[in-house]
Amino acid sequence: MSEEQLRQIMKLYGEDVWNYIYFLTKSSDQADELAQEVFIKCYYRIGTYRGISSLKTWLFTIARNTVFSYRKSRFFRSGLWGGVQPLPAAAQKRQDAAGLAAVARSAEMEYLGNRQVDEIWGLIMSLPDKLREVLVLDLKAELSVREISELIGISPGTVKSRLHRARYKIQDKLRRME
Repeated sequence: MSEEQLRQIMKLYGEDVWNYIYFLTKSSDQADELAQEVFIKCYYRIGTYRGISSLKTWLFTIARNTVFSYRKSRFFRSGLWGGVQPLPAAAQKRQDAAGLAAVARSAEMEYLGNRQVDEIWGLIMSLPDKLREVLVLDLKAELSVREISELIGISPGTVKSRLHRARYKIQDKLRRME
């Protein structure tokens, strides 16, 4: 693999890998560090990629294993695992179907919308690890049930069950907030 090919892979999947690691670790600093490690491993181990799953799923498998290895390390056990970090603000330009800039919402509406999104992600981050992981892979990474199943190493039925429970818990918490 050339450095240019690695750059292309990082451009395509870098944000998804970083987000996945962030949701597993709840730390932006660790997500930065571990995402770099994932792409270093990708560079040196691309020869082991068999094409059975998508490249994205393969990268997520490396990311997941890297995070779990890091958690088992002495560094992690020594208590340096950071607390919950706020989600980085995603400044995205809204566009309509024709690709033209859509009418901007008022500052108040933008603030309230961002606040609600932050609250929902806060609820997602409070879920138990098993439920949070499948929900993030479904919502943020947009992986199929089959891909999540292969990545985590559980049956598709278990993935569906965890997704259902995670969604129910979030909906229940949102109802209580209202």
